[in-house]
Amino acid sequence: MKRHRRAPGGGSRRSGRPCSRHLLLGCAVLLTGTCVSVASAEEGAGRPPLGVTRTVPPSPRTARVGVLLDEDGRHFCTASVVHSPGHDLIVTAAHCVDGGGPLWFAPGYRDSTAPHGVWKVREVFYDEEWAERADEDHDLAFASLDLGEGGRGVEDAVGANPLDGGFPRGPVTVVGHPAAREAPIACTARPVAFGPTQQRVDCPDFTGGTSGGPWLDRAGEIVGVIGGHEEGGATADVSYSVVVGEAGRALYKDASAGAG
Repeated sequence: MKRHRRAPGGGSRRSGRPCSRHLLLGCAVLLTGTCVSVASAEEGAGRPPLGVTRTVPPSPRTARVGVLLDEDGRHFCTASVVHSPGHDLIVTAAHCVDGGGPLWFAPGYRDSTAPHGVWKVREVFYDEEWAERADEDHDLAFASLDLGEGGRGVEDAVGANPLDGGFPRGPVTVVGHPAAREAPIACTARPVAFGPTQQRVDCPDFTGGTSGGPWLDRAGEIVGVIGGHEEGGATADVSYSVVVGEAGRALYKDASAGAG
């Protein structure tokens, strides 16, 4: 189970690391971003070797991946901005957002700061199969965020990645924000099917706090999030995700209609 419990009755591959909400709110600088693919966001360094986990520097790609914060300012899960008509939607694992209570999203979070602002979660969306029995094949969720100044959404500030509902045909880059690190990590690997509804990758060091982190294909499309089997995996070296599929696309459609 890749989660830390944030409080009795809730929790995820979550972090209990405290941070200063006053500092985070003081860093609410909004930057205009555009959608950039994974391949083009490697900043000229070439494609990384497969199966190697690395700390990633600030970039347009990593700016749209961030952390979920609880009301005490602790980050406990990873989420990322997904393209939507309202420009206000993020995607994460259902087990990250089913505990109730107010939540915030800090895109591009690192070194206990939120360089692109802190956005309050307005509404969360996960399907009945997860709500009723925590079915691991439905460990996927979307959340709409309050708009910023001038009615700008988080996507207007940092860009977004589109959602893809199919099984990836090549390597994916998995991004997450562990509890024990002050910057996000990433690993590129070839996913393999884990039954008809799940997928897995072998990448080291994806520990607590990385639940909900996006799986991005080389076109920059989101093909999964850390979650699903064993809420993302029982060890740090293997991560799982649901295959988004028809159910995930339907949930995205409902969230897009309900957001904004």
